[in-house]
Amino acid sequence: MIEVKDVSKRFKEIAAVQHVSFRVEAGEVYGLLGENGAGKTTTMRMMATVLTPTEGDIEISGFSVRQQPLEVRRRIGILFGGDVGLYSRLTARENIAYFGRLYGLEQARLEERIGRLSRMLEMDDFIDRRVGAFSRGMKQKVAIARTLVHDPDVILLDEPTTGLDVTAATIFRRMVRKLQEEGKTILFSSHNMGEINKLCKRVALMHKGKLRFAGGLDALREQFGTEDLDDIFMAVVEGSEG
Repeated sequence: MIEVKDVSKRFKEIAAVQHVSFRVEAGEVYGLLGENGAGKTTTMRMMATVLTPTEGDIEISGFSVRQQPLEVRRRIGILFGGDVGLYSRLTARENIAYFGRLYGLEQARLEERIGRLSRMLEMDDFIDRRVGAFSRGMKQKVAIARTLVHDPDVILLDEPTTGLDVTAATIFRRMVRKLQEEGKTILFSSHNMGEINKLCKRVALMHKGKLRFAGGLDALREQFGTEDLDDIFMAVVEGSEG
């Protein structure tokens, strides 16, 4: 479970996130919507304890990011958009194994997790090749596997399908559904409305650091009087600029 409680984040005079509150239930796939600069990544960095809230708090599985950051880190897997951070001279398997060892996984468990993730993300053809020659999409798959290697209960994915082609994006959605079946709590940010519609029943919509909506997609459509999520998104953006 994730609970965001009246969270704000300021960088000197810039209010990046302003009094945001929403709740993600255990076992839920929840979408965080917004254009670039909306405050999505800043919010997720606070969840991951990379940034400390200026005001408010966030609880992950009952642990405060302010008071119990180490407990939070043990329970989350995090992938930040554009931050693949892989070692180019290592193979995909070696990259994933390196991070698994950092989390204290024993060898037998580590091998089992890597094999399972390789199959889930369809990486068997390149799991033992060096990452340096990989395409953007292949690197993104390895980064997702690295995020999941320690089998976290709460998974935070910031723009996870960046660089993925249509086939790889479909594989990603299958993976998310499988993880949900296993009881994982998943929050992922996106500005791709079609992707959100396929995976989520509830969303938070941010714009210019403020929360514009939090709740079910049906309620969102009813509030804006249209079924088209792209039209809703543009109504929020244009409404704030008018």
